[in-house]
Amino acid sequence: MPVYIWKGKNSYGENRKGELEAPDQAAALGYVKRMRITNPVIKEKPKDLFGNISFFQPKVTSKDVVVFTRQLSTMIDAGLPLVQCIEILGKQQDNPTFKNILMAIQTDVESGTTFADSMRKHPKAFDNLYSNMIEAGETGGILDTILSRLAVFMEKSMALKRKIKGAMTYPAICLGISVLILVVILVFVIPVFQEMFTTFGSALPLPTQIVVNMSNFVKSNFIFLFLGLFVAIIGIKKIYSSEKGRNAIDAASLKAPVAGILIRKVAVAKFTRTLGTMLQSGVPILEALQVVAKTAGNKVIERAVFRVSDSIAEGRPIAEPLEECGVFPNMVVQMINVGESVGALDTMLEKIADFYDEEVDQAVDNLTAMLEPLMMVVLGGMIGGLVVAMYLPIFKMASVV
Repeated sequence: MPVYIWKGKNSYGENRKGELEAPDQAAALGYVKRMRITNPVIKEKPKDLFGNISFFQPKVTSKDVVVFTRQLSTMIDAGLPLVQCIEILGKQQDNPTFKNILMAIQTDVESGTTFADSMRKHPKAFDNLYSNMIEAGETGGILDTILSRLAVFMEKSMALKRKIKGAMTYPAICLGISVLILVVILVFVIPVFQEMFTTFGSALPLPTQIVVNMSNFVKSNFIFLFLGLFVAIIGIKKIYSSEKGRNAIDAASLKAPVAGILIRKVAVAKFTRTLGTMLQSGVPILEALQVVAKTAGNKVIERAVFRVSDSIAEGRPIAEPLEECGVFPNMVVQMINVGESVGALDTMLEKIADFYDEEVDQAVDNLTAMLEPLMMVVLGGMIGGLVVAMYLPIFKMASVV
């Protein structure tokens, strides 16, 4: 709905002004008059120059959706109608993109569209997992319970992402600082020493000559090196966007010496948490597996889950195809087999997810503890090697003297 700016005087003769949303100017005028504003002046608020350009609009974050889900669950549990809940939460949103999405959902629900179908029109804010669980909640009449489970699930997923990002932040910063220091030394420091070395009149030691040659190469080809790095990044993204390239990269990441173990544990935790939450919410297992596969984030895991779904559709138990795909650890397969046998698969999946969350915590701590000294050794060795190479001619000259 458009936004209108109004100004006028209240019953005490004081100047007042404000903004409001209304279907048209007549509705806005009626609202202002009900506030006992005399001689109101109303005009439509000018639209933002970049208002219709998605690039300049803020993105809907996971935190926005989690807070909305938690608040909506509480309000529905308190007995408020769904449309009123969406309207209240939409008006209090600080993110204009999310606010517009909620207003569109409110309009759709008022016109008779289901809550889940109205959310499917906005996949950037609400993914398939979210909308399918909302559909299960609407069908079963337990929307408040489903929303509560969704909020817990999303909070745990966000915590897992924060742990992974936290583990990668320190080595990324160290690597960036190392590269920056190396470039500064090669471009600005080494040439100063090189001018001094030319006065010696003797051949430079091999390490020094190598460093000088590196400095000359970087200075002469700095633009080409920068462009090459840019092209390499674009090329990697292009390869990853292709089917074969992503399959190869995802398969290699699972087999990586150190990070592969962490990636596999994260994948198992995400798979079991997502599938367990959907089964608890009443989503059929075949439909749940299709959603879990699409949200796996790894093509190898995705193909494995699709094979599991096809096997279950043929009447086989879930544990057998999980074991055959070779992606999931044997302990996970056995626990799922037990859970399926006793009719408590969703509960068993939640327990596996909790266990692997702790495993991920431990793996992240181990990876961080290993990377910190390793990065210090690399950084110290690189800078120390350059310093020694630059001072070797000075030591040589001193011995001659």
